Amino acid sequence: MSDILTKLTYQSIQQGKNYFSLAHNTLTSQLRKLVHPTLLPVSQGIPQELILKLQNRLNQLLETDWQDAEIGIYPHSLLFDHPWEDFFRYYPLIWLDLPLIWERSTRNRLQEFSPEIDQEGYPSYYVQNFHHQTNGYLSDLSANLYDLQVEILFGGSADAMRRRILAPLKRGLAKFPSLPQKQIRILDIACGTGRTLKMIRAVLPQASLFGTDLSPAYLRKANELLSQNPVELPQLLQANAEELPYLDDYFHAVTSVFLFHELPASVRQTVIEQCFRVTKPGGTFIICDSIQLSDSPEMELIINNFPKTFHEPYYKNYTADDLVERLEKAGFEHIKTQIYFLSKYFIAHKPA
Repeated sequence: MSDILTKLTYQSIQQGKNYFSLAHNTLTSQLRKLVHPTLLPVSQGIPQELILKLQNRLNQLLETDWQDAEIGIYPHSLLFDHPWEDFFRYYPLIWLDLPLIWERSTRNRLQEFSPEIDQEGYPSYYVQNFHHQTNGYLSDLSANLYDLQVEILFGGSADAMRRRILAPLKRGLAKFPSLPQKQIRILDIACGTGRTLKMIRAVLPQASLFGTDLSPAYLRKANELLSQNPVELPQLLQANAEELPYLDDYFHAVTSVFLFHELPASVRQTVIEQCFRVTKPGGTFIICDSIQLSDSPEMELIINNFPKTFHEPYYKNYTADDLVERLEKAGFEHIKTQIYFLSKYFIAHKPA
């Protein structure tokens, strides 16, 4: 009975988050029409048949999420790890920022930053107003709103999609059976606000965790989040994934969540090669990112709508890119792919 009630609670919370996201998106769409009445919709409406397919995919994702907790891949507590404090604190700021986002979108201002934002030293592809957001990824406001925005974007399923890396991560680490957990090293590139690292910490409490990101604001947010856990704090470092500041063959596993669709094609290859370099022989590299046209042709409308609605300059190229070929070119082998809801996963291994 306890398991049934726990599952019902989980499903109810997820359904509530989904309904909230739908209500938010409906209200913002209506408000945008009032503020910009002459502005045409930037994306096509989604037909009912496709909505039903999306709901089916979401249900499958949530069932897998529950089952992974049931079989002990991660504790059930992760299913209920929701940043409610951040929600009540920062959700009003999302509404306050919307007029600026719409104005930036309508005027096609894609690289607009406040004078106090230091843009020096960043690659040009990074200095963008991704999602038309104020100051791109270089402000504390962006870091504070990010997780909330992504949860709304994915109908409350962003964390469930992130958790799909945990099962292949544990399977990959099983290739080092004689190694004490304290000696395991895992790197999360483009770690953002640290949510993925927090999940990995819940699964591997004694492992040495590392995270890199280009944004100092996001690293500050990650440090704030990860410091709440009394165990060893992950080592966070501001670094470009094109030049990872680590020794060759250093990590038993490397992960990347929602990074590759925001990279130009040539940079994707460079980052993959860097991940290969720092991964130990026998180690695992796991990518979580958007679905692609080759594996989800029925979602073509959703895929095409995304870069029209949000400023994602490299997304269209990503959806047609062959990342398996790129991984193989770098030297990875035994590459498997998985699809859950709107995300795709690449699980690759470095030859032992």
